[in-house]
Amino acid sequence: MPSEKTVLCIGAGYVGGPTMAVIADKCHDYKIIIADINEEKINSWQTDELPIYEPGLLEVVKRARGRNLFFTTDVNSAIKEASIIFVSVNTPTKTFGTGAGKASNLQFWEKTARNIVEQAESDKIVVEKSTLPVRTAEAMHRILSSNQKGLKFEVLSNPEFLAEGTAVKDLQDPDRVLIGGMGTPEGEKAIQKIVDLYASWVPREKIVTTNVWSSELSKLVANAMLAQRISSINSISAFCEKTDANIKEVSKAVGMDSRIGSKFLNASVGFGGSCFKKDILNLVYLCEYYNLPEVAKYWEQVVLMNEFQERRFVQKVLVNMFNSITEKRIALFGFAFKADTGDTRESPAIYISELLAEEKAEIAIYDPKAIENAKFDLAGLDADIDYCSSPYTAVENAHAILIMTEWNEFRDYDYKKLFEKMKKPAFVFDGRNILDHKKLYNIGFNVYPLGMAPLTHV
Repeated sequence: MPSEKTVLCIGAGYVGGPTMAVIADKCHDYKIIIADINEEKINSWQTDELPIYEPGLLEVVKRARGRNLFFTTDVNSAIKEASIIFVSVNTPTKTFGTGAGKASNLQFWEKTARNIVEQAESDKIVVEKSTLPVRTAEAMHRILSSNQKGLKFEVLSNPEFLAEGTAVKDLQDPDRVLIGGMGTPEGEKAIQKIVDLYASWVPREKIVTTNVWSSELSKLVANAMLAQRISSINSISAFCEKTDANIKEVSKAVGMDSRIGSKFLNASVGFGGSCFKKDILNLVYLCEYYNLPEVAKYWEQVVLMNEFQERRFVQKVLVNMFNSITEKRIALFGFAFKADTGDTRESPAIYISELLAEEKAEIAIYDPKAIENAKFDLAGLDADIDYCSSPYTAVENAHAILIMTEWNEFRDYDYKKLFEKMKKPAFVFDGRNILDHKKLYNIGFNVYPLGMAPLTHV
C-alpha cells in the first residue's frame, strides 16, 4: 500500500516544480515525487541548471533533492506509489473548435486523469493545481469514478497564487492557501489531509477551505482582478499624456486611499505571463456559456485594453522617431514578461517585436535570463533580429532603447557609455517607468516615459 505521506506532482513546470520543492523543504516526513514525461526537463531539475529561473529556488531544491524530493519520467510507477497526487499540467487556451481563443484546452488534463485511473491500484486524493475552469473538478471526479477496480478518488482544488519572480517567497510565506472539496464526509477528510500538509509551515488562519467550485473560481477572479488594475492604470496613462498629468503622481495619490492600495498601479507597456490573459479569456468564455454577455464583455475589455497599450507604445516610438523606423536599429532591454524570471509567455515584448518587424526595423534584444526563450518565441518572425549578450552590444549603432522589463540592473547601466554608442538623435522609450528620466535627458537622450511629458531635445 502507498504511504499516506507520499505525494506526487504530475507536471514539472513553473507551478509544480517550485511548489513541490518548497513542500519537500518544509515537510521532511513526506516523500515528494515530481513526474513529467519531458526527460530533458526532469534531468535539468537534477542539476544546478534548473529548467526555470526563480530567485532562491536552486537553494531550496538542493536542500531537499535526494533526501525527500525526487524526480522521475516514470509517471505510471509514481501514480502507483503516491496516495496524494497533485495535477499541474498545462491548460492552454484552445486554438480550435468550440471556444477557440477563450476556453481552456483540457486535453492534457483529461489524459492525466485517465492515466491515473489506469495506473492506480489504491484509493487516491487527486488535487487540481493547474488553473482550471469552474466545475472541472466535477468532470475529473466523473472520470476517476468510472474505474472498474472499486477504487475511491477524492478530488480537491488547491489553486496556486504564485507571482513569478517571487514564487519561492510566496510559497514559504503565502497570503493564503486555498483548498476546496466536494462537501461530503469523505471530501472533508481529504481536505484535512491537505490542510495538515500545509500546516507544517503555514499558519492555520491562512489556510482557507471552501467548496470546490468556489476554489476554482477564486483563482480565475484573483488573476482577473490583478490584470484589471493594470489595464485600468494603463488606460489612465494614455489620458495623462493627453492632459499633461503625471501618471506617477496620479498613481501615488490614488494608491494612498486605503480602500484601493498601491499595488499593481504602476503604468507599463502591458501585462504578460501564462495566467492573466488565459484566465480572463477563460472567465469570458464561461460567462458567455452561462448566458452572461454583459459580464463577459466587461472582463474582455481588460484584455483589449492591454492590447491597446502595447500598440500605443509602438505607435509612440514610430511617431516620435519621425514616422519611420525602417532599417533603424531598435534595442529592446528585456524580453521576459516581468523581472526576476526567464518566462516569456505572453510577454508584451513578443507582440511589440512583431509590430516593429512590420515596420521593417532592425531589432536587437538583451535580457539577462530570457534570451533563449526569446529566440524560440520569435523563431518564425521575418525580421532582422540580433540576440545580444550585453546591453552595450545591443545599442551599438542603435537609434532607440525600449525598456520592456523592469530588471533592476537596467537602472544601473552607464547610460553615458550607451549614449556614445548610439546613432543621434538617441531615444529612450521607458515602457516600465523605472529609469531616471532627467538624468537621461541631461546625457542627451530624448526620453519618452509612459503617462508623463517627454523630455526632448528635438
